[in-house]
Amino acid sequence: MPINTNKYRTCLLLLLLAIGLHTVAYAQNNYATRIKCVVIDPGHGGHDPGTVSTGAKYKEKDIVLSVGLKLGSMIKSRYPHIKIIYTRSSDKFVPLAERSDIANRNNADLFISIHVNATKSTGVSGTETFVMGMHKSESNFELCKAENSVIALEDNYETKYEGFNPNSPESYIIFSLLQNTHLEQSIKLAEIVQNNFKKGPIYSNRGVKQGGLIVLWRSTMPAILTEIGFLSNSKDRAAMITKDGQTAIAKRLFNAFCQYKDLYEGNTADNPEPATTTVKPAEPANKPAAGKPATGKPSAGKSASGNPSATKNESADANAQEYYSIQIFSVGKVLAKNSPEFKGRKDVSYIKASGMYKYMVGKYSTREKAALSLPSVRKAFPGAFIVHIKEKQIVK
Repeated sequence: MPINTNKYRTCLLLLLLAIGLHTVAYAQNNYATRIKCVVIDPGHGGHDPGTVSTGAKYKEKDIVLSVGLKLGSMIKSRYPHIKIIYTRSSDKFVPLAERSDIANRNNADLFISIHVNATKSTGVSGTETFVMGMHKSESNFELCKAENSVIALEDNYETKYEGFNPNSPESYIIFSLLQNTHLEQSIKLAEIVQNNFKKGPIYSNRGVKQGGLIVLWRSTMPAILTEIGFLSNSKDRAAMITKDGQTAIAKRLFNAFCQYKDLYEGNTADNPEPATTTVKPAEPANKPAAGKPATGKPSAGKSASGNPSATKNESADANAQEYYSIQIFSVGKVLAKNSPEFKGRKDVSYIKASGMYKYMVGKYSTREKAALSLPSVRKAFPGAFIVHIKEKQIVK
């Protein structure tokens, strides 16, 4: 039988068009989940030196500026498409509100604030990273007071910060009532940062903590404040005051950024999940409604985008032992199946790991298919990211 050339050409063109449209859609979705702008915030500056060493020979403002500029240069060198913005690139004073406003105005995808610690005890050493939340200890409260006290150097700060008093415990109650949309991602970045800091030059790891820090409170994207060491400790100070030490610290932050970027964008073959810390997301403002706990099985006929028309090609087999999913958040307890935290979604499952319940939506046979649904999931859950599941465990 002779081949109908015109029909053959038509079928071929339709096939090529379908492939092209799929490629464009994937590229657009992939771009939507890329990190495009990072704001680096070297703390203090100008007439605000931050913490200072004995004799005022070494100042926090100088150390963090050097580390911040090095970090930005490393990111720009590796990822030229990423826009790097500094809240300050010289020795000048920048109000706390302006620092977060810079990030908000530029629609930044990430906010990294860099600081140096100090305490009366010279034996205290190490790094720690803060995310937005209510401080759980007196030491955290003291650090928050110290960092927030900078507002007293600003004109008309009582009006600008709506009566906030950095020395009053009552002023911090507001932080316990806030729900940070990006807390999950902030904690994830903080965990990765601390895991990298353990490699030196300052080896003591004080962990991830929550605190009522104004500069994080006002930021509308994943944000961390990292304390890179104690200027009051001789070993930490020795590591922070040299150019080599500052470069090494910046390198740890850069490596952490690269790992977080891969996790956020879902573009590595086997993304490791950072070890879970004792930090937990802030309690939701609305208590979960009474009902049965969410089961570990997603409901049939739903894709991670919430569309019931998902096909077999989009999802992995329901009984598959290895697949990809989209984690939306993790909490320290099982939530009711009809919890408002799920925002009406029914295709929710969870895996318990390290004492935390990690909730996720969708099952996908490949990371690429999960990446196609990630942007739509992030409309409801901005902190969502792709995870690799094997035999009911998140792959390390």
